[in-house]
Amino acid sequence: MKYILPFFLLFALGSCNETKKQTDNPYGVKVGDIVFQDLDCGDFCVAINKVTEGWNGRDFSHCAIVVEEADSLLIIEAVGAGVKRTSLRDFFGKHTGEGGTVIGRMKSEYKALAPKAAKFAFDYLGKSYDDVFDIQNDKYYCSELVYETYKSANDNKEVFKLFPMTYKDPDTNEYFPIWVDYFKNLNAQIPEGEAGLNPGGVSRSKYLDIIELN
Repeated sequence: MKYILPFFLLFALGSCNETKKQTDNPYGVKVGDIVFQDLDCGDFCVAINKVTEGWNGRDFSHCAIVVEEADSLLIIEAVGAGVKRTSLRDFFGKHTGEGGTVIGRMKSEYKALAPKAAKFAFDYLGKSYDDVFDIQNDKYYCSELVYETYKSANDNKEVFKLFPMTYKDPDTNEYFPIWVDYFKNLNAQIPEGEAGLNPGGVSRSKYLDIIELN
């Protein structure tokens, strides 16, 4: 009998941990999921959304990856303050536009990549935000972070594809004024045509199933 009590204690502890995870995760996310958001960030988001259509015609201007730490799920994201941890509550509590928030989950044949990518995400914590969107430097914007974590998980082979970035309004073929001012303030050239990717493009990847929040 002296061996039975520890077994039941271990079982109960495991059950409590699972209950806590479910309570802390009303959004139904899993480790390695990519969460896409249509953030309300004014003219910047308008410019981003206008050049690349997301899944099912939705607009997405931000994305991040779900990770697990100390038996809790959280978000690692690249924002203006750099690559950082964010609680699920804070992330899903962000104000969004009509595109809302959706979850991108690896299709069954690729699901082994998800937990690997989530582990690699921790390597980027504290890195600076890539304000000039240069895929070659050691700074990271939101979709670049997702790109790099999944590339590492896939033995350094691309999962999400890079494409020539544009900062021009497709209606006029002129640069969006917001980008002209932005790069001028940084004393940097607009990286028109340079390789990159954005949340909308990632959301349409053949590797992902998209799950809408209820």
